[in-house]
Amino acid sequence: MTETARQPHTPPARGLSAPSWPLVMLVTGVMLLFDVVRVFLPSLITLYGRAGETAPESMGMYAALWFVLPFAAVPAARLVSPRIVGAVGAVALAAARLCLQAAGGGTPQLLLASAGVTAGLVFLYGCARTTAGRWVPAGLIGGLAGSSILHLALDRMDLVWRDGPLPWIAVVVLCAAFLWSVRLSPASPVPAPAAVWFAFGPMLLLAGMYCGGPAVLAQDTGQHSGQHGAPFTALAVVLQVAALCAAVVCAWTTSWGVRTPRSRWASWELAAGLFLVAGVAAAEIGVQGLPALVTTVALGACAGAAGRQAGTAAESADGRAVVTRTGGRGDTGQRRDTGRRGDTGGRGGVAALGGMLVFLVGAFLYYAAFDTDLGFPNALVPLAVAVLVAVVAVRAGRRHRAAGIDGQTARRAPRRWVLIALPPALLTGLLTWQSPPATKAITGNEFTLVAYNIRMGFGLGGRLDLDRIAAWAATRRPDVVLMSEVDRGWLLNGGHDDLARIARGLGMRYYFAPAADRLWGDALLTNLPVAEIGSTRLGRHGYPTGAQAQSIVLKVGDHEVGIVNTHLQEPRGQAPEVAAIARRLAATSRTPGTGVAAPRPVIVAGDLNTTPSDPQMRVLEAAGLSDPLRALGDPPTSPADAPVRRIDHVLISDGLTAVAADAPRVPFSDHLPLVVRLRLD
Repeated sequence: MTETARQPHTPPARGLSAPSWPLVMLVTGVMLLFDVVRVFLPSLITLYGRAGETAPESMGMYAALWFVLPFAAVPAARLVSPRIVGAVGAVALAAARLCLQAAGGGTPQLLLASAGVTAGLVFLYGCARTTAGRWVPAGLIGGLAGSSILHLALDRMDLVWRDGPLPWIAVVVLCAAFLWSVRLSPASPVPAPAAVWFAFGPMLLLAGMYCGGPAVLAQDTGQHSGQHGAPFTALAVVLQVAALCAAVVCAWTTSWGVRTPRSRWASWELAAGLFLVAGVAAAEIGVQGLPALVTTVALGACAGAAGRQAGTAAESADGRAVVTRTGGRGDTGQRRDTGRRGDTGGRGGVAALGGMLVFLVGAFLYYAAFDTDLGFPNALVPLAVAVLVAVVAVRAGRRHRAAGIDGQTARRAPRRWVLIALPPALLTGLLTWQSPPATKAITGNEFTLVAYNIRMGFGLGGRLDLDRIAAWAATRRPDVVLMSEVDRGWLLNGGHDDLARIARGLGMRYYFAPAADRLWGDALLTNLPVAEIGSTRLGRHGYPTGAQAQSIVLKVGDHEVGIVNTHLQEPRGQAPEVAAIARRLAATSRTPGTGVAAPRPVIVAGDLNTTPSDPQMRVLEAAGLSDPLRALGDPPTSPADAPVRRIDHVLISDGLTAVAADAPRVPFSDHLPLVVRLRLD
């Protein structure tokens, strides 16, 4: 190691330098990995776990297997070069993604998604060992941003769940670009710090939870929502896409803000970490809009901080690392290190695999809390993950300053990034624009009601069947659709908005009622005039999953009809609460043409987790409700593939008569729907 005279500072060039194939490789590779993860997680729940029939411990062990297997890449890289290991992972990832496009669900889908996760992690390990550090922060964040933008542009229903030639063409092009960039990306002896690779797993979890669909829901923080804010939803999409682009810029620049040489606390990485933690905390307490934007940009800034190297690294002509360190005051020299940096790359590879274990543990803990009592609020999980990312970024920034690196060594943002980000932001907002359907009154005294537990939109084969649900329901020409287990953006289920997609297919207005949290609950779809709507949170009664009772007053012709839409989790304690709500909803209303006060007809419907013979049904009957399906064949609804019992119900009060009812044998959920034709007496 020799000391040379300090060279004159050359201002950094703006924009990307050629060749940038490593950047393309990271962006497309992360997009493919995110795609596979969005299939793996719901397949774990619906295929391996059968939506609660399998013990959480068993599901956890199965998932952990595919996240631990990639550690075999560590000894494999000692036998062959890390570049070959990464290339094998890349080919396997692309193959798994292409096969998932052809898979029809079932066990093949589960195994392909599982293998794809393992392959993606092996690819990340290889990248951590061989990819030039200068591309890594922007490449990782660029992949998360690209995947999130595509997810939004596709109405939050990914290509893997779509049929036809166009999705196939898009996937083939993406995989081809990925494999071609892997082939052309040179191995570098100057890998990124291990910190940024470790942070990627936690950042993937936060990006999936806050930076995609959940950030742009057109729902208030109260009890219901409809499509009355279409312009605001489109604006939210535009802002979110702009925030994702800004995150990439922050990751690329690695330096911004005001920082004095003497103050280590006045650092931009500390500000980024604080904003990240604050954004996640605000989102978890129910604040809409701004926290998602803050979290998105802060993730990019933290990635840039974690990816800053302890020196201005370059490669010499013979392929060895040249590390130039510009000292602080009194340091007028540079250090030239011509040694290999394989040990740093090795740490980065293990760090990448370790970070993905953090992703798995965080996701498992957060969503397991809806089925079991963890002893602490699950909101602490993403908050702890955000703190972890912030600490990694701040520590990396301190190491950078301790090495004597000043702000002159950082890249600058591309001058035209706003012009680059504006078209995709506006286009995505335009693609997601949906004007609300018009209200339509009916003149007769009959209407059709559908009640369906859709299991987050996943059918018996584990495929996302939102469009098939809408197409089937449209054939029944419903006036009112009641849905349970509606997911509007859980990462566990792929980040899809079931409600908006089905409502678009039916051409109906929707009203959402959060139950477990702000993204999971029950919903009503109708174009009939709505006089009143609200939601009452039901007591847990020792059960971890939250429940609610959505109460609606609709106008059918000249009459008012009250509806209670609910999904009972603990029927023994919650049935009396629903009975009380039904009594209140049946409060007197004026009979048209007579001016005489009379009780309002009421319907209580949904997945009540109660059979007709259970004691809880007697509680509901005491509130003036009856079960008309007993006289209409008493069709069983669960399980959908071989139904033997009816736990889904449409109960009615005096003033209503069930003209017809059936439970069609459709494979779009683990429950069968109920279709009931009702007449006002």
